[in-house]
Amino acid sequence: MQQTRTLSDKVLLVLKGLAMGAANKVPGVSGGVVAFVAGFYEEFIFSLQRINGKSFLLLINGRFRSLYYYTNFKFLGLLILGMVISYFSVSQLLDYLILHYELYVWAAFFGMIIGSIYYISKDFDDWTGKSILYVLAGIAAGVAISFLEPAKENDNLWFVFFCGIVGVSGMTLPGLSGSFILILFGNYVLLLVDSVNALYSTIRDLMMWDFAFTNDAERLRLLQVLAVFSAGSLAGLVSLSHLLGYVLKRYKRQTYAVIIGFITGSLGVVWPWKEKIFKLDASREIILDNNNNPILDNYDRYFPDFSIAETWYAIVYIIVGVFIVLGLGWYEKRNSV
Repeated sequence: MQQTRTLSDKVLLVLKGLAMGAANKVPGVSGGVVAFVAGFYEEFIFSLQRINGKSFLLLINGRFRSLYYYTNFKFLGLLILGMVISYFSVSQLLDYLILHYELYVWAAFFGMIIGSIYYISKDFDDWTGKSILYVLAGIAAGVAISFLEPAKENDNLWFVFFCGIVGVSGMTLPGLSGSFILILFGNYVLLLVDSVNALYSTIRDLMMWDFAFTNDAERLRLLQVLAVFSAGSLAGLVSLSHLLGYVLKRYKRQTYAVIIGFITGSLGVVWPWKEKIFKLDASREIILDNNNNPILDNYDRYFPDFSIAETWYAIVYIIVGVFIVLGLGWYEKRNSV
């Protein structure tokens, strides 16, 4: 399973992980789509499948070299490195861009998803009546999810662990956005904003040898929540990869058809022209996070209500998004020949 990779291959894998991490942070966008279009989706799933009982035995027996090759660790390690870098860099840039240039960011992602649908569909050569039904089922599921109403925040640790299992789905199932699922569960802010901010603050305090946070009950609660969420994400990543690996081996064409439909159905989530819905307290006042920014609860989709210039700029960004994906696909095909 382990492949010989050049330095440029390794750098490219880190960049792909960086792109996956950035995509997973944006509600409505799936890191799995990046893996699918970039041509490493199946290797990603089958590598995760190697995290099993046999790899555990290799670990406890100290057979680290065998474990390294058995789990395709070089591939997974470089991808995960890119995701970690993304979490502390690109995702922060995305937060800034969404805050100041929201319409254009959503437009670019909307175009990227359209490009992904075209790119995946053009090589799908099994357009039978049954396949079309699978595509329609995927579309229906994607659209249905996009119109669900978000629940209230819930910090019960068992529920947080479950959020981790489901939230990581964006990496393994193209078209299903883990961030958007967390919004529906009511825990997006808790798990991807508050707890991450608590981790940033803790790392900063530790670098300054400041341990006062150990007496901060709220900080410790958020760190505990983040640890449980991370454990759930790891469990979900491994378990979902085993399920998807099984399905891909036995029902590959049907799975691809559902994925095409699911990605198509997710377009409603990243519709560029949105109206923000913010979290309100009992007095109907907008709730702010620790940085005094309003906390997003969900979006309502509607037709353009921007100036003509803004609308045309958004359309240009949609086209740019399409060509980014097609360019990435062309580059991957050229290098795989």
